[in-house]
Amino acid sequence: MADIDENERGAATARVDPLGDPILHTRFALPTRPATFLRRERLVQHLQQALRTPLTMVNGAAGAGKTLLVADWAAGLAEPVAWLTVEAGDQRPGIFWAYLLHALRNCGVPVPDDVGCPAEATRVDRRLLAALAAGLSGQDRVVTVVLDEYDRVPAPEIAEQLEFVLRHAGRAMRLVLVTRTEPMLPLHRYRAAGELTEIRDAELAFTPEEAVTLLGLHGLRLPVDSARALVERTRGWAAGLRLCALAAQESADPETYLKEFEADRSTVADFLLAEVLKRQPQQTQDLLLRVSVLERFCPDLANAITGQTDAESILAGLHRENAFVEHLGHGWYRLHPLFGEILRAHLRVRLPGLEPDLHRRAAHWLRGSGSLPETLAHGAAAGDWDFTAGALVDDLAIGQVLTGLRCDDLAELFARMGTEAATPATDLVRAARELSRSDLDRGLAHLRRAEERLAEDAPGQAEGRLTCALLETLAARLTGSPGRAEKAAAAAEDLLQEVPAHLLEKHPELTALLLTHLGATRLWAGHFEEARAALAEVAGSAGGAATVLPREESLGHLALLDHLNGWPDRAERKALAAVTETERYSLPQPAGSGVERLVLAAVAVDRDELDRAQALLDEVAALPAAVHDPVTAAGRAIVTARLLLARGRTRAALEAAGPAVSAEVASPWARSHETLLVCAAHLAEGRPENAAELLRGMPDDHPAYAVEAARIRLAAGDPGGALDLLAHLHGEGRTGPAVAVRAALVRAQAALRAGDTSTARRLLAQALLDARRDRLRRPFRDAGPWIRPLLAEPALRQLTAGWLVPGPPPDAGPASRSAPQSPPLVVEELSGRERDVLERAARMMSTEEIAADLHVSVNTVKTHLKSAYRKLAVNRRSDAVHRARDLRLL
Repeated sequence: MADIDENERGAATARVDPLGDPILHTRFALPTRPATFLRRERLVQHLQQALRTPLTMVNGAAGAGKTLLVADWAAGLAEPVAWLTVEAGDQRPGIFWAYLLHALRNCGVPVPDDVGCPAEATRVDRRLLAALAAGLSGQDRVVTVVLDEYDRVPAPEIAEQLEFVLRHAGRAMRLVLVTRTEPMLPLHRYRAAGELTEIRDAELAFTPEEAVTLLGLHGLRLPVDSARALVERTRGWAAGLRLCALAAQESADPETYLKEFEADRSTVADFLLAEVLKRQPQQTQDLLLRVSVLERFCPDLANAITGQTDAESILAGLHRENAFVEHLGHGWYRLHPLFGEILRAHLRVRLPGLEPDLHRRAAHWLRGSGSLPETLAHGAAAGDWDFTAGALVDDLAIGQVLTGLRCDDLAELFARMGTEAATPATDLVRAARELSRSDLDRGLAHLRRAEERLAEDAPGQAEGRLTCALLETLAARLTGSPGRAEKAAAAAEDLLQEVPAHLLEKHPELTALLLTHLGATRLWAGHFEEARAALAEVAGSAGGAATVLPREESLGHLALLDHLNGWPDRAERKALAAVTETERYSLPQPAGSGVERLVLAAVAVDRDELDRAQALLDEVAALPAAVHDPVTAAGRAIVTARLLLARGRTRAALEAAGPAVSAEVASPWARSHETLLVCAAHLAEGRPENAAELLRGMPDDHPAYAVEAARIRLAAGDPGGALDLLAHLHGEGRTGPAVAVRAALVRAQAALRAGDTSTARRLLAQALLDARRDRLRRPFRDAGPWIRPLLAEPALRQLTAGWLVPGPPPDAGPASRSAPQSPPLVVEELSGRERDVLERAARMMSTEEIAADLHVSVNTVKTHLKSAYRKLAVNRRSDAVHRARDLRLL
């Protein structure tokens, strides 16, 4: 559902990553070497071995000189070099491979058209990797791929994918990793085969002779013995030597200065301030102090926050002088992190109170450039909450507070917003935060205040009014108000025509959330088909990480619709798909309202897997959203009551069946199911007359309700009335196996009471056949004592063996007893993830080890195991492994 054809997306995403953010071409730029860079021939000669090995690793501490060493070597290669500076966001496979593909294309490597681009941030189709490897292997020229700062990608999945491409690209690709940590690749294998070039920290360290030469490039003369002492104190750390050299240049006694420089950390700070900052002209000092509040900056941004006009020449000069200003390429710069930190501290002392104003200027400039995350960060740092909230609302990004990978960051950012901010936008942000935490009173109060202020303002502000409509649908869902939800959705439909199309494309989560909340509210109201239409649109949409929670919620509600209509197998598949949606993006498990786990619990009760049902209910109970969502709250009460009733705890079931669900409008299906459960409890305690009394006025137009009502009529001694209620079920296209099985059992019991044993057997056989595929055990457990003699008959017992009752079917005679038993067929084909779990179970891995190996939660592993047990018609892990092997599935 969430997949997008990657070839079709290739052209569309040429300039953006899978999250929709612009591709930063500065990350492909080969770092330039400063004038004081020392080319160390021993390291260059060692790197030349990389031309003969597929894998090279340059592993050292920060500031060890790794990047400049490799950049200098790569600049001299005749073959193309695809350089990529890795960032923390690349630990998501889709982002990583999107940038790596751009790096290849950027250096002129002809990447085949069928490779395309990743469609999602957190996954990469294996076909893309295979196509890339095949395309590279067919080329005559060798490409060297350099991944600088590779330690920012700890994901083993990416390491595995890289190794796959490297292995299958053959001699057409060399991979050079510049890293601070050991990469998660099978280095031992490459090392044993002589296919690995390694340069490590000890080799990167400067020798005393190299230190002498380095200091000479800075205009310093130092005897080898003095240099040896400096190397010992700094352990040959390249950055430390350079810091010392820069400080010593202005010292009257360089040798003494170099001996004292590493005494403590404050010496470095004193050097940066006294010997680097203060040696610059006053205008340059002012610029450096002011740009220190920025993570990165270009000349125009620097001019905007300083009020100057010559930032371009100043920054270029600072970079040429190696004055701790790094050039990122394409006109963007950043300060050395240590230098920037010290400059910020000095700014607060030298110009107190200026920092918020600098952040405010940066926020306004960045807002005009379209960089929303940086805009919000600087607006918050400035304490300008009216502007910051306004930027979020005007960008139609309020949905990111409710869902997506950035919701936690935004929640933390706006948590600092004080009560003094009083605009429609700030009220909308507060409303979104409170409603996302299901605090209805506060959320609605902020929402009403925002609506009032928007009404008082001048016409327009479509973005603000559309945000109101979104939050109104969420509030309607949480309060069980179908009318309000429909009204808000209609208003949103009109407003969608007024806002810029590019904003809607940028924020697919907005419409996904609107439809999800509307669909959930329609489901609560019993408008099943209308609910299905809205929910299916979201479940089938493609929005990557931005819409993963709406997709999960929609799939979960669609699963609930299937279960209410008596289709447990369909319900389970959709519920498991919902679990997989959040699992793929490493979101907390469970997430959202937990409705998909509620459905899995209901299916577990249908199958008489009561312990599993309880575990799933416990997971749902731990979710804050489940308490205030009427659908989940009512569903949880119903499933809990069914579970208690199945365990014979009738009194507890009656108490659990009808809790007070806070909703403005009662749900017809929730009310009916609660009534039916109370009736079933009365039947269990031998009070059919009480159950019959409760039936008065109950709707019987829904198949599931009609079957339960017929069962109660039959128990009350009215078989004719029971059969009348079931008469209209024949040929019902929406009647699922759960309904059909219970209806057949009622008819069978009625036939048996009428003395028609043959019809009773036939109907019971049909019920067994319908129930076997879905493992519906509970209807037979609930049927009563009349069913046991019939199930004991050989012909019917043949249909129960292996799933309803333990043991093999009865033998027809000695010949069958001696004949080898053929393995039973799989009830349903195992999914890929279920095979993954079983393969690891076969290797005697524990549940926790399987979860860690597959990067999923323990509960997800248990869910897949249970599903595999059902499909293989077994009840234990060892039996599942044996059965899968017998069927050649492993």
